[in-house]
Amino acid sequence: MADVNLFHLYPDQLNLYGDRGNILALSKRALWRGLELNIIAIQPGDHIDLSKCDLLFMGGGQDSDQQLIARDLESRRDELADLVEKSLPVFAVCGSYQLLGNYYITSTGDKIKGLEILNIYTEAGQNRLIGNAVVNCHLWQEPKTLVGFENHAGRTYLKPPAEPLGTVLNGYGNNGRDNTEGAVYKNVIGTYLHGALLPKNPWLTDFLLQRALSYRNKDHSLDELNDTLEIQAHMAAIELASSKKHKRLSAKC
Repeated sequence: MADVNLFHLYPDQLNLYGDRGNILALSKRALWRGLELNIIAIQPGDHIDLSKCDLLFMGGGQDSDQQLIARDLESRRDELADLVEKSLPVFAVCGSYQLLGNYYITSTGDKIKGLEILNIYTEAGQNRLIGNAVVNCHLWQEPKTLVGFENHAGRTYLKPPAEPLGTVLNGYGNNGRDNTEGAVYKNVIGTYLHGALLPKNPWLTDFLLQRALSYRNKDHSLDELNDTLEIQAHMAAIELASSKKHKRLSAKC
């Protein structure tokens, strides 16, 4: 039996800006530790048993793809919501992050109903929020930085019990106004950061793997890896974001 069953929802429709690289990062860091990561690609209309899932991943997509996916996701909503309450780990990027919320109003005024799993809502703005971002992430007792690339017209706003994934140091984040980025509820993480996000942030990759193992009640601690290259990439991304001067940067890796 696989150590971790990773369900990758809609890989053909939701794969903007290198989001598939998140799957590669999870796979490699599991492999390097002798863990088996069983990746199951889910297409619209497929019959799936989410009870067998240990970690659910969804990437970003265009508005037209989101409308297609929203219809398919609605049929899975009750099962997914139940498992989220039981602490299923979910990692959703950009468009799929928006779909986990209450609704998304597109630039043409169409209202896409969300899954209402995250207490958030999104409205399209006139301009896109684009650039390299650095975020002070609150998942750990001592915050760590996350780096990524954002490109979204949506402005997302959080309501309790959803909490921000982190505080924006450089970039725009959820809406370009309140300095929040992403959202967290139980083991659900939503974010606007592409790039792909996980290869340059190995601590987040390991966080997701550990949560997936714990969700299936597998007592397995992750061995430390040599992250020299990953940290170099992370620091290079911080330098690049800092040079754009969206906001003043003052954080440690």
